[in-house]
Order: sequence, then C-alpha cells, then structure tokens
Amino acid sequence: MRAAGDAVAPDAHGALTRLCEQYWPPLYAFVRRSGHSPEDACDLTQEFFARLLEKRWLAQASPERGRFRSFRLGSLKHFLANEWNRTHCLKHGGGRETIPLDAATTEERYALEPRDATTPEVLYERRWAMTLIARTQERLRAEMIAAGHRERFEVLEPTLVGERTEAGYAELAGRFGVTETAVKAMVLRLRRRFRVLLREEVADTVGGEAEVDQELQHLFEILSG
Repeated sequence: MRAAGDAVAPDAHGALTRLCEQYWPPLYAFVRRSGHSPEDACDLTQEFFARLLEKRWLAQASPERGRFRSFRLGSLKHFLANEWNRTHCLKHGGGRETIPLDAATTEERYALEPRDATTPEVLYERRWAMTLIARTQERLRAEMIAAGHRERFEVLEPTLVGERTEAGYAELAGRFGVTETAVKAMVLRLRRRFRVLLREEVADTVGGEAEVDQELQHLFEILSG
C-alpha cells in the first residue's frame, strides 16, 4: 500500500494496479449493496480506481492518518456522493486508463452473499477481511511452491481454517508416509507462517504495532460474526 501511494517509489504504478485488483471485490460489494445495478457498480468502481490513478489519492493516505481500510471506504463514499453525476457518461473509462478487473467473477461472488439486512459497510468489511485472508494464502502458497512443496501445501491448506480430527491426521500421515506427530508439526509450522504473513499484510495498512493487534482482532470478529 505504501509503495502505491508514493509516486517516486520504484514500480509505484504497478503497486497501485495490484492494489486495485486486490481490493476491487470489497469496494464493488459496497457499491452493489448501496443499490446500484451490476453494470453501474462496475462502472462506478472502475471510475473510482481510475481516479486513484489520476489524482494520486493514495498519496493522502498514511498509517498516521488512520487505517487504510477506513481511508479506502471513506474515499469511495466521497466519490459516490460527489462525482457520480459528473462521470455517469464516462462508461467503461471513456477512453481513459483503466484497470483490467474481473467484474463477472466479482458479481458471481456478490451473488453468493446472503440476502439479509447487512449494511453496505458491514458487507464491505466482510469482503475486506476475506480479501486479506486470500492474499495471505496466496503468499503462503507462493512460498511453498518456491520451496518445492506444492503438493504438501495443497493437501494441508484446509487445515489453515479448521481443526483436523485424529482420523484426519492419520489419513494425512499415511499419504505423506510419516507419523501423525510429523503431520501435526507440518500443520503447526504452516499455521505459524500464515499468521506471520497475515500480520505483515495488516501492518502495511495501519500506523503501529498496537494497531496491528487491534486490526487483527477486528478482522477475526468480522469473520466469526
């Protein structure tokens, strides 16, 4: 996030592009739950990111000014309230630079959201939490593959979000040709590394170590709610 907001940082544009791709789902979900059609939600979210690119809004974001999660949502709300009437005619970017975002897949994900009274803000935070978890899992996957452990990760990945029964550990032990104790050690190491990477993801969006703990607690509350 910090590189994306620093215009002189190496690959600042690339960092911003990746940021837009990663945080498209929660912002799109907010716009959709706010009452916009899929087509308008796509156009609005795309235009919002185009403004991030053009106006360098992220340069205004810093850990000292608050959590990036809140800054991003506040910026989107401001955009929706003040910019939509002026930009409504600029469908699909109007020839301006855009980010190649997968609107179809994002709408499919949105369709899976429960049709309850969840507010746009709550839905946004839920999608934000899921995005952080997904980013962390992808980083862990990349590390394991680079270390030559693709199969191990694919088999053990489900243990990141749930406990294994003794029968489950016995099955994994047979598959890997090791003891159950060895399998449990593998799972423990994987979970520890996952927590380290998740903490790094969160630390990049807040101002200090104390806020990391608060943000992690907030994330787990969202996911368990």
